[in-house]
Amino acid sequence: MKQESIFEDQVAVPLASRVRPESLAEFVGQRHLLGKGKILREIIEKDQISSMIFWGPPGVGKTTLARIIAKESKAEFLSFSAVDGTISKIKKAMKEAEAAKELGQRTIVFVDEIHRFNKAQQDAFLPYVENGSIILIGATTENPSFEVNSALLSRCKVFVLKDLSKDDIVDLLKNAISNPVGFGKEKINISDDNLAAIATFADGDARKSLNTLEMAILNGKRDNNTTTVTTADLAQLINKKFILYDKKGEEHYNIISALHKSMRNSDANAAVYWLSRMLDGGEDPLYIARRLVRFASEDVGLADINALNITINCFQACQFLGMPECDVHLTEAVIYLSLAPKSNAVYKARIAAKKDVKQTMNEPVPLQLRNAPTKLMKELGYGKGYKLAHDYKDKLTSMKTLPTSLMGHEYYLPTEQGNEGRFKKRLEQIERWHQENDK
Repeated sequence: MKQESIFEDQVAVPLASRVRPESLAEFVGQRHLLGKGKILREIIEKDQISSMIFWGPPGVGKTTLARIIAKESKAEFLSFSAVDGTISKIKKAMKEAEAAKELGQRTIVFVDEIHRFNKAQQDAFLPYVENGSIILIGATTENPSFEVNSALLSRCKVFVLKDLSKDDIVDLLKNAISNPVGFGKEKINISDDNLAAIATFADGDARKSLNTLEMAILNGKRDNNTTTVTTADLAQLINKKFILYDKKGEEHYNIISALHKSMRNSDANAAVYWLSRMLDGGEDPLYIARRLVRFASEDVGLADINALNITINCFQACQFLGMPECDVHLTEAVIYLSLAPKSNAVYKARIAAKKDVKQTMNEPVPLQLRNAPTKLMKELGYGKGYKLAHDYKDKLTSMKTLPTSLMGHEYYLPTEQGNEGRFKKRLEQIERWHQENDK
């Protein structure tokens, strides 16, 4: 008789599939949606299912939850992915669902990674969602506001699923070890610390944690009927953490926003963290450097007259060195900007002037400010009344330099932060001079 390995059955089907929850009672995480009295749980238990979209990171239970909903509501379950979701296949399945509806059978259509479906593919579902032939459940890791057609999105309730907590992941791992369809028929020796290490490594992703546990056990040290996973063995599997960062997706904009706002809030520690997330995720250092140059003028401005120099130097260093060497230059610039005094007076001056430019007529340049290189221009009064400030004691004149209709408009309103206090005093000095000398 052939002697079979105790792990032969487990290898055939991945652990994550074998221990997939089949009911709400077994489902782990998403308590903000599925806790007692929470909206999604109420909808499922009252069988008031309508079309919805699950938006969340990988491995948090989007597919599993859709299958549970179909089972609880006793509906047919059809699944599509962008790879096999051709228009003809979608339309054929929709016609079958329409026929099933006439016989009293509901159909839940699960669209995995709906953000990868093009407009035509998404539109193919729309009429059947509208007439109630199907209940659509879409799953996406991208912001549905940008990735799902507005007509389809308006007919779906969006539920945001969150990363699983470390405790949630540990519970999943312990269940997988004790579950008969997992490793429950075997004796597995793995410490709580190592389970916690796997949970940390998984970063909220249940599937990743289960795959890691399975690999660790299948490669563990076997002695009779016991498999031991040592810390040293596990370290080989979790020595490199994947950094969640999409240079073209929403996470890109989320993290650059976090960096910008951390610096604005003078939180150097947070700023360095978000910078590191971007760098370790593979972001172009020149992109970051350009954003720092912008920040130097937009959020620091004249409160620290060296901020712009620092960021320009940083940009040039990034051009010269590239990654990984320029990471320390970016860190230096981020810390400097975080700790610098803040003023957005320069930025606000630009916005205020821009508003006047848009909302007023194209006012002619006052004659006294125009050059007069020709005789005709002199005869027309170009340059007449111009006063050269250098010729006057205080280097100030009473000559008007704004169009008449905008006289008295103020754009730059300095704060007293850092060096900007000097500019405020200078403006006040100039204003007093005009009050005393303008006739």
